[in-house]
Amino acid sequence: MTSAAASAPPAAASTAEPSPEPVRRPLLDWRIRFGALSLVWGFSFLFIKVGNEAFAPLYVTLGRMLFGTAVLLVTLVVKRERLPRGARVWGHLAVAAFFLNALPFSLFAYAELTIPSTLAGICNAASPLWGMLLAVVVVSDDRPTRQRVAGLGLGFIGVLIVLGAWQGFSGQDPLGTALALIASASYAVGWQYVRRTLSDTGHSHLSMSGGQLLLGTVQLALVAPVFAPTPTSFPALPLLSVLALGALGTGVAFLVQYGLVDEVGPTTAMMVTYFVPVIATTAGVAILGEHLTWNTPVGAVIVLIGAALTQRRSGASRTPSGGRSRTVRVHRTGS
Repeated sequence: MTSAAASAPPAAASTAEPSPEPVRRPLLDWRIRFGALSLVWGFSFLFIKVGNEAFAPLYVTLGRMLFGTAVLLVTLVVKRERLPRGARVWGHLAVAAFFLNALPFSLFAYAELTIPSTLAGICNAASPLWGMLLAVVVVSDDRPTRQRVAGLGLGFIGVLIVLGAWQGFSGQDPLGTALALIASASYAVGWQYVRRTLSDTGHSHLSMSGGQLLLGTVQLALVAPVFAPTPTSFPALPLLSVLALGALGTGVAFLVQYGLVDEVGPTTAMMVTYFVPVIATTAGVAILGEHLTWNTPVGAVIVLIGAALTQRRSGASRTPSGGRSRTVRVHRTGS
């Protein structure tokens, strides 16, 4: 309360309308945070590749989940929020954690044993295409328009160009590529599940995402020791890569994404998806020295155009920029 308000006479205080609380503006402009999020998610595929040099893919994913969960749990404590309550919510969160975190994160890690990080980043951009395909095949209240169906077809043509389908997939490993595409499809399944089961729980985004990542960490902690060799050494560079992948690419990235959605709306915030493959490709070529043929960037552009078209809806169904989405956006990352 200001000193002027404190010195106001009782009569005036009782008749005047309460002044609204001042809006706390973030320290950094949203465009800067948008760019930082694009960089972090774009570099996630490089971090996975480097982590794979010393650790089994399941342990790369477990470390990622562990560090990401730690960031969100600390944030929950600082903000004095609690994890969700109720067996039903936790049951749905366990399914969401599997399809949005444990499964796709692990598949991308396994995929990058045999394919470049650039290709993995581009496969990740196919997630909206799988979502559109799911909407076409499965009965949904989000009915596809002609434009969105056209975007679906265009996007998958772009995928075939990226893979060099006319010349035997340009020497890319079929299994690794399939794993990356299945990972991107897993996101689409997870989004649909969350939309139908966790859209109105009464819990905050932070609380739900903290619970989701915690469950995903438990899932990986149970699976990794059974199916992968336990690390016996921890080289500095791979360990730092896994730490960055989890703490930055999973934990901090969620907090930045949530802030963007809250400030500029989900439509603008989701545009970060289209920058991720560009950064992943640039990082893979410039830092890891991965080979890039003409069809990879050309196909990637077509994939992104198709993905953008699949996200266009009629004016009545769009969320205005700057407005808040009422759907609980449970956490995922760009890889």
